[in-house]
Amino acid sequence: MLFQFLRVWLLALFLSSTAWAAEPGASVLLPSSGLKLARFDVDATPPVGSHLAYDPVTNTWDMTLRARGVVLLGAGQPIVLCAIDWIGVANEGYDAFRETLAAAAGTIPSRVTLHALHQHDAPDCDFGAEKVLKDAGLETLNYDGTFAREVLRRLDKSVRESIGRPQPVTHLGLGQAEVREVASNRRIIGADGKVSTRYTATKDPALRAAPEGVIDPIVSLVSFWNGDAPLAVLSYYATHPQSYYRTGVPNPDFPGMARFFRQLEVPEALHVHFNGAGGNIGAGKYNDGAMSNRVVLARRVADGMKRAWDATQRQPISADAVKWAVEPVKLPVAKHLKIDELQAQLKGRQAAFFLQGGSSKIAWVKLCEAGRQLDVSCLTLGSARILHMPGELFVEYQLAAKAMQPDRFVAMAAYGDYGPGYIGTAIAYEQGGYETSPGASNVAPEVEEVLMKAMKKVLAIKP
Repeated sequence: MLFQFLRVWLLALFLSSTAWAAEPGASVLLPSSGLKLARFDVDATPPVGSHLAYDPVTNTWDMTLRARGVVLLGAGQPIVLCAIDWIGVANEGYDAFRETLAAAAGTIPSRVTLHALHQHDAPDCDFGAEKVLKDAGLETLNYDGTFAREVLRRLDKSVRESIGRPQPVTHLGLGQAEVREVASNRRIIGADGKVSTRYTATKDPALRAAPEGVIDPIVSLVSFWNGDAPLAVLSYYATHPQSYYRTGVPNPDFPGMARFFRQLEVPEALHVHFNGAGGNIGAGKYNDGAMSNRVVLARRVADGMKRAWDATQRQPISADAVKWAVEPVKLPVAKHLKIDELQAQLKGRQAAFFLQGGSSKIAWVKLCEAGRQLDVSCLTLGSARILHMPGELFVEYQLAAKAMQPDRFVAMAAYGDYGPGYIGTAIAYEQGGYETSPGASNVAPEVEEVLMKAMKKVLAIKP
């Protein structure tokens, strides 16, 4: 009897220290990887009467805006990856989000990433811009931070609860596929060398007829598994996300709809979508602004996501295969941004100044003059590399990152700190066009060298 009892006890002890992890078509018993995952998801839809980036909220839609993500546990201090259905989070607002997420997850801000999907019927957040306007005795409008602080409270609560019930991660899934007839380059360079902008809704047939141009058509999927059970699916695709906007109704537009379609198809996993380097990419070639195009574009993105899911290959992963690299960088401020001139515009209460986010520009310049650095970070997951970048980045940075590691799986999330605005390539500032104009970009052409060097450094980290 004693011998049988010991056998049962030892078997139970063995099972309690292992995790079931299966490759497709087979089940094997593997030791626990030590890696765990927590998931969080909160409503980030502002109420009627508050402000979106361009207009007051007049109603709500069937689908809400989300702030959702994952916390990786067991590979040193926790790592937080968060995506939010807002146009952008900038300057002191960006700092507040990272600090809140870090405190809730029990980590440090440099191991936290926050990325906006950049929908336009969605809120702005910049606590620095809010302070500039309040100090000047002006209305804060779209920079009113009341609702943003409510979302911070929701995230704090959700993350704290989620890390109390993490799930083991035994496998990593990687998959890629082409998204067809969605992305096109916004910058059409004519025979005269001038840039015409093919916006995300383009009625001009000649602009729509122009070639797609330089894009990255690939949607990349990173999934975390506990045996045969998918826990979370992270997707990465580079394009402006607008089909149409300025409706007064918050909505996640076609990338959010595509995410929702995939959530319905694989309901057991949390689906988190990140916008890649889509600063000079939009759906303009395939979108004339007709409202019916929203679901057409959503289905095309969801189709690419499904094919990437079907192509996913799983591999065992342990905590030892997870690394985090950070390179703080100082971005060069655009030469046209002079703090004295900006303050004069503020005092003159120039309407165009506020429409262009002038108060956010003041907050950005002040932070840079105080020595502000932004983080370029890279998450290593075995053979995969995920880059996290600031600003409204041009797709050339994403393509360059993939070329730096041609034998690896490389994905990119941009639209981190929104303070820099558009971040073009050096030559794009010479070519002109909307994206590199004084109203759109808050950085100088030298930004390309700074970011390329940082990308190369963090990508080189070995597991």
